[in-house]
Amino acid sequence: MYRFVLRRLVFALLVLWLVSVAVFVLFFVAPHDPARMIAGRLATPETVALVRHRLGLDQPVLEQYLHFLGGLLHGDLGYSYYNSEPVTTLIAERIPVTLSLTLGAAIIWLLLGVAAGVIAARRPGTVLDRGITALVLAGLSTPPFLLGLLFLYVLFFRLHLAGVDWFPGGGYTPLTQDPLGWAQHLILPWLTLAVVSAATYARLTRTSLLEVLGEDYVRTARAKGVTERRVVYRHGLRAALTPVVTQLGIDVGTLLGGAIVTESVFGLPGLGQLAVQSVTTQDLPVIIGIVLLAALFIVLANIVVDAGYALLDPRVRLA
Repeated sequence: MYRFVLRRLVFALLVLWLVSVAVFVLFFVAPHDPARMIAGRLATPETVALVRHRLGLDQPVLEQYLHFLGGLLHGDLGYSYYNSEPVTTLIAERIPVTLSLTLGAAIIWLLLGVAAGVIAARRPGTVLDRGITALVLAGLSTPPFLLGLLFLYVLFFRLHLAGVDWFPGGGYTPLTQDPLGWAQHLILPWLTLAVVSAATYARLTRTSLLEVLGEDYVRTARAKGVTERRVVYRHGLRAALTPVVTQLGIDVGTLLGGAIVTESVFGLPGLGQLAVQSVTTQDLPVIIGIVLLAALFIVLANIVVDAGYALLDPRVRLA
């Protein structure tokens, strides 16, 4: 197990290095001039040259990359072009929001999706199964921004007109400041992400569980007189969760890099909103920092997923 984790960590470092090379080439070597963009269109050549010198863009490409890589290894992502604040400070201020949004929504969509998938798989072809399938199709077909706007209209606007202020329409309250306010401000964003994602997990759970329940070892367990509940939850569901865990790693890793649509709809000051603002203002250091952080989250999520396979399915061998 330790050798496996070590190999995955080495591979993760290789992937992150390749991502850093790609980001550097994309933003610093590609045919455009960041110095001209920062200085403005009306800047004189002397001003552009001064900005280029301060950014180190007048140095050889290899030296620029080594300086860039050295900064990454020391946790230095540079300074924002827009407000001159350290990129690490800007990201650190936004991570708690995105982390709260992602983990809370993931818990809800796992509970809803897996439960619906198990119910549908235990009664295939019934009215209940078809009803769940219809809900899954509806969830897969609904864009997150539309669902978020519907929640805002029904659960915030209409209830607010009726004098019920249970669901705030936006903003964020830190968990350490007010736990109840933290949950109230995030409940609608959680539901928005959870309803859309739960449909995917319900479909994966149903398909995988139906396949596992047809395996020889499951039929043997039934022939020995094991109860159906024990067959489903002890023998079947554990092995059927492998594709669910794979999807969970991808979704959580991606959302930790910024849930752009949901954060924009509900005005959450997370990494997604920061990414949109940085793209609008062409703030390259912040964009680079968010891209590298998103890559790190995805790589770490995949390591956790691969290690979790052996815990869920004893047939998996890591050697």
